[in-house]
Amino acid sequence: MSYGDAPPQSPIVTLTRRLEETTALDGLAGVLRPLSEQLLSDRTRADALHGTWLGHALHPLLSIVPLGAWTSATVLDVAGGEESRAAAQRLVGTGIIAAAPTALTGLAEFGNLGQRDRRTASLHAVSNQVALGLFVASWVSRRRGNHRRGAALAATAHLAAGFGGFLGGHLTEARKVSSAHPAFEESDAAVADPDDFTPPADELTTPEPA
Repeated sequence: MSYGDAPPQSPIVTLTRRLEETTALDGLAGVLRPLSEQLLSDRTRADALHGTWLGHALHPLLSIVPLGAWTSATVLDVAGGEESRAAAQRLVGTGIIAAAPTALTGLAEFGNLGQRDRRTASLHAVSNQVALGLFVASWVSRRRGNHRRGAALAATAHLAAGFGGFLGGHLTEARKVSSAHPAFEESDAAVADPDDFTPPADELTTPEPA
């Protein structure tokens, strides 16, 4: 999508650009970078975490699980009544468990980033860790029978998760930093008009038998 010659500068765009240029985040990025490099030091492990075997980055796919579980828990908190408290607690716990592999795949993606995107990714990681900590506190409160406090903590956690999700979406959609199969690297011009698209030469000719 193009906004023409004079793209609008919304507050969201301005904020995100400032975050990308904030050198104060370089220290945090410096903490995460060696962890990511260590995680990717083994090629088999790196390919598994990047989703090479699937042909698609795993991190965006896995993030659906904790976010979906936590959102469902909050819906039950608001509209489910007392009889849904046990289910809401289980959903919060499910999200906490699913957050571990999600974070690992995110740390793997961090290793492929340039400095500008590492700043955004670092803040994305911190926001998600804050959210995770609050959801853990929410689960503990529910476990102890204080469901109202657990629901309040979960609602607060969604603010951090939402900000982290926004930054993650920016990295994926605007900055295009996710791991991807080479098949998706063709230019938009090649497929802009399906009627005019000409397959590569190797797809047009049938190899002769050896």
